[in-house]
Amino acid sequence: MLAKTVAVVNQKGGVGKTTTAVNLAASLGFRDKKVLLADIDPQGNSTSGFGIYKKDLSLSSYDVIMGTASAPEAIMKTEFKNVDILPGGLDLAGAELELADSPHREARLKNALAQVKENYDFIILDCPPSLGLITLNGLVAADSLIVPIQCEFYALEGLAQLISTTRTVKRLYNPYIDIEGVLLTMYDGRLNLTQQVVDEVKKGFPGKVYSAYIPRNVRLSEAPSFGQPVLYYDKSSKGAAAYLALADEFLKKQ
Repeated sequence: MLAKTVAVVNQKGGVGKTTTAVNLAASLGFRDKKVLLADIDPQGNSTSGFGIYKKDLSLSSYDVIMGTASAPEAIMKTEFKNVDILPGGLDLAGAELELADSPHREARLKNALAQVKENYDFIILDCPPSLGLITLNGLVAADSLIVPIQCEFYALEGLAQLISTTRTVKRLYNPYIDIEGVLLTMYDGRLNLTQQVVDEVKKGFPGKVYSAYIPRNVRLSEAPSFGQPVLYYDKSSKGAAAYLALADEFLKKQ
């Protein structure tokens, strides 16, 4: 069996995209699945979220996308159960320009990951908060997308653009891509607005919204500064319970 590749994507920043990529990967690993987290966001936050210092990296997803290193050379083991990482960092910010004139520039990541797909059950891609060439590489490489949406007034703004980009990718490069699910983040059930956003999102994505939602949680916000997924930082926290529930719901649908 080849790994299923899932891109965590939303061009809006601050919606819990990296938090979701890190914690879903860790939770799936905890549930005995072999997982590769590929950090293709120039901010490299998934990499530091797993306790890896970006300054110490000799190879990263940049080298893999540019073709100067293979995926097996750049992938690192993490200290967390069943999870490896293809680390990312600032070099990626320049990759868009460097790739601009390359042939098949949109399929660089897909081709690179093909070498390691049989080693994993799932590959999770943490995409940049933009719809540029690196995110396009993520969409071309992915079998499906998870879209984290913050429970706030402007939640659905910009999603039309993401959906239209996904349709274009489906038509031109990757006929199989589909939305795996929509994840509500920064959920606060005490607010009327939260319920309005939930209803609105369910209307926009019928049958695609996970019943697991991610609450606002202090432990979840603290965990990255300790270089750990929340499950390892504080297993008894609401954040850890929420991501394990998401992993279980995700696995049920496979």
